[in-house]
Amino acid sequence: MVNRIAILGSTGSIGKNAVSVIEALGDDYCVTALTANSSVEVLAHQARRLGVKYAGITDARYTDRLAQLLEGSGVEILSGPDCLVQIAGMDCVDTILTAVVGSVGLKGVLEGARAGKRLAIANKEPLVVAGHLLTETARRSGAQIIPVDSEHSAIFQAMQAGTKDEVDKIILTSSGGPFRNYTEEEMAKAGISDALNHPKWDMGPKISIDSATMMNKALEVIEARWLFDMPVDKIDVLIHPEAIIHSLVEFVDGSVIAQMGAPDMCLPIQYAITYPQRVKGIAGRIDFARLGQMNFASPNTDVFKSLRLCFEVASAPDSAAAVFNAANEAAVELFLAGSIGFTDIVDLVEDTLESHSPAADLELEELIEYDRWAREKVFHQDCKKHRSYAGN
Repeated sequence: MVNRIAILGSTGSIGKNAVSVIEALGDDYCVTALTANSSVEVLAHQARRLGVKYAGITDARYTDRLAQLLEGSGVEILSGPDCLVQIAGMDCVDTILTAVVGSVGLKGVLEGARAGKRLAIANKEPLVVAGHLLTETARRSGAQIIPVDSEHSAIFQAMQAGTKDEVDKIILTSSGGPFRNYTEEEMAKAGISDALNHPKWDMGPKISIDSATMMNKALEVIEARWLFDMPVDKIDVLIHPEAIIHSLVEFVDGSVIAQMGAPDMCLPIQYAITYPQRVKGIAGRIDFARLGQMNFASPNTDVFKSLRLCFEVASAPDSAAAVFNAANEAAVELFLAGSIGFTDIVDLVEDTLESHSPAADLELEELIEYDRWAREKVFHQDCKKHRSYAGN
């Protein structure tokens, strides 16, 4: 039986890798739908190359241009943010691989969960912002949630060695980003180009900044809490600069199962699509002899305050995670615009968290309202104390 796949966010790095992975898997896998926000040329090229049925462009201003590029192809064009929801609910889609950065893709992922699809989730926001709602919806419908994020894929794979009740701790590894050895004073002087210069991964601006603040790992802690239904006191973070061990699971008997692989997103993408089977693919391999050694250290939560905050957020009512994520997105936007300094990002997130009124058991529209409130709070609060390094 052919696995019919929709890629939400096909023109970013994850989406492009997913296209390559699926093409290499052969005739048992095919792409039926693709979406992008505004990269119409790349989307049109992918749609023609793969022969998809549907191409969605979430920014409706680019609809006419996409129509021109796909004229005569037979590809049906969908436009506007709701195209993610339309595609997620289609009968011609079995697996939804979502790589839409930010919270904009929430409605599409939730629709896929309602429809009982396999959800291969590459971005953090669905489980961070709506973890309780998404996992409960998936439980009721029978939808599968398979992580694509390399750390959570590693945990998912390692947990196959035992049962959930046998897990004592899950350990998320982190390369530490470009500032892993920085002091607070050095971090405060970091500029945009410094923060974008990741030592291991070539990522987009937002994800690169999240790695520099270690907010990416903070969000992953919250994500892991929902994805694996684990209390936060069983989740830990470990600095591993070589990025070869992608994460570990410690079992009650003391055994530790680590998933290792080259720093190549093709492997977790493929595993999410082919699970429970493993098949030959295009992911890179490790040369252990050349690698030589691996290093580990505990993160400095005094310098990387996001890691201190995330454990509080993961134990708080639903609204806290929605605010945490949205405030970070807004603060990163301000930093990339040169309006605030680097360390002001997490300070703004913390200030916004402290200002919000916590609430639990929220529906999607309520979570979206907290998301909207948090962004507005970041953009409009008095930022004078946060502007000491503006323009760096």
